[in-house]
Amino acid sequence: QVQVDGRDLPLRGLGLLRYMVFIKAYVAALYLPEAVRAEDALSEVPRHLEIEYFHAIAAGDFAKATTAAMERNTSLMTFRRMEPTITSFNALYRDVKPGDRYALTYVPGTGTTLSWNGAPLGTVPGAEFAAGLFGIWLGPTPLDSDLKRLLLDD
Repeated sequence: QVQVDGRDLPLRGLGLLRYMVFIKAYVAALYLPEAVRAEDALSEVPRHLEIEYFHAIAAGDFAKATTAAMERNTSLMTFRRMEPTITSFNALYRDVKPGDRYALTYVPGTGTTLSWNGAPLGTVPGAEFAAGLFGIWLGPTPLDSDLKRLLLDD
């Protein structure tokens, strides 16, 4: 479990993302309040997603992937409205090497904090942004549907 805004969030699920079937890209773990149903994971609830990488990835690649995935998981109007926020968020990324970890933590009323190896890099406000960002893994068009199922223990 992790503590978010003074509240213990138990591990909901974890999974491995593979790239091109054979390459292990990263392992991810999702923490949600116990009573939250899978279909409500993107609602106004605290949540924490932690990802440990197995390969080096450049910050710019994270930015491109985040923008593309958020565009896939939101309406065009919503995406356009959030574009400046997405750009600000993308500026927080750092290059990662094997063993590095990113974490996303959403606190309702505060926003989404991106942390790198346990150090907060910045917080972006907005429930809509948080839903779009976490939607990369948990949304209607997730990065990987098997990983989504594992994270939500669904």
